[in-house]
Amino acid sequence: MDDEKPGEQPTESGRIETDGGPNEVDYLDEKIHMFKPATPFMRDHLKVIWGLFAVWVVFTFGPVTATAVAPEVMTNTYVLGFQLHYFLTALGSPIGALLLSALYAWRRDVLDTRYGVDHSTDVKGDTGQTVAADGGEQA
Repeated sequence: MDDEKPGEQPTESGRIETDGGPNEVDYLDEKIHMFKPATPFMRDHLKVIWGLFAVWVVFTFGPVTATAVAPEVMTNTYVLGFQLHYFLTALGSPIGALLLSALYAWRRDVLDTRYGVDHSTDVKGDTGQTVAADGGEQA
């Protein structure tokens, strides 16, 4: 693991054990704070979120800002028969959003594997039925 943090030891399976072992922290019971994460998992997850948010800002506002700053270049350059500012806004933003979604899902799977987060466990509700991820009961 290239990006190991101090106090973390890789195991044979590749998962990271933080100080005290991988199961010491119940991530679902920790308080969430966007600027001061409580656990290593939350810290790494927020790095992914903030990084992809910065890329999203560039995809969304980049063409508009570039058109305001350099209107000659953006309107006189053509790509596939469209002006560059239109091409980037009409096709670049939606394609960028799709790529960001796929990249987030991949990075989240990497983090889940690294920290041993398992989404396949069934949780029983007060009625004894399996509870869905959103808190509702499954049939």
